[in-house]
Amino acid sequence: MQVRAVSENAVLIEFGQQIDEALIPVIAAATNTLTEQLSSVLIDLIPSYTTLLCIYDYNQVDSHWMIRTVQRLVDASVASAVLAESGRLVEIPVWYDPSVGYDLEALADSKAMSVIDLIELHTGRDYQVFAIGFNPGFAFLGRLDERIATPRHESPRKSVARGSVGIADAQTAVYPLPSPGGWNIVGRTPQPMFDASNRDGHASLLHVGDRVRFVPIDRSEFLTRGGRLDD
Repeated sequence: MQVRAVSENAVLIEFGQQIDEALIPVIAAATNTLTEQLSSVLIDLIPSYTTLLCIYDYNQVDSHWMIRTVQRLVDASVASAVLAESGRLVEIPVWYDPSVGYDLEALADSKAMSVIDLIELHTGRDYQVFAIGFNPGFAFLGRLDERIATPRHESPRKSVARGSVGIADAQTAVYPLPSPGGWNIVGRTPQPMFDASNRDGHASLLHVGDRVRFVPIDRSEFLTRGGRLDD
């Protein structure tokens, strides 16, 4: 693990060089520890696949103090994270259907399997939240079963509906807001993924270190739970 200054008011913690699920609880523990211990000087913490960016108020502390303090706190958090289970488990209901899963049938055909088989593979494991980005609340989840991994579209769609569940390479994700996007869409969830009106620091449903399990539902339950067909 390395801690280094990357600007006048930011230090970067590097936990590794390759994406590794074992790093997720470590990065999550470091994020929680720094949030608790350095809240008076921190402006933001941005966790990613192998790093954690710490942005701080340089009017209060300098980079030398920040590097030493972060190193000490993170060393202690790593020791406790090794034995801890990674994050909470969040179940997300998904309606898998061609009417909302634009690429569901084509993807199944390309993998020489039935739609049912593809759904079973997508829902058959828990996923780690590796990073939040692209859009507010957009969680990059991995790793996908290699049998259904597939590249992004060469030409992104101009608009992907809120709640769309997509696949890109070895990752899967939910679009929290309507936006352009190039992921292969296999279904849609009625579960809100981001709520800007939530002022308690939890506007995003998912956080780095959480685990996600997709649960298939039918059209009736999708609509009953507030799912929209025209978003």
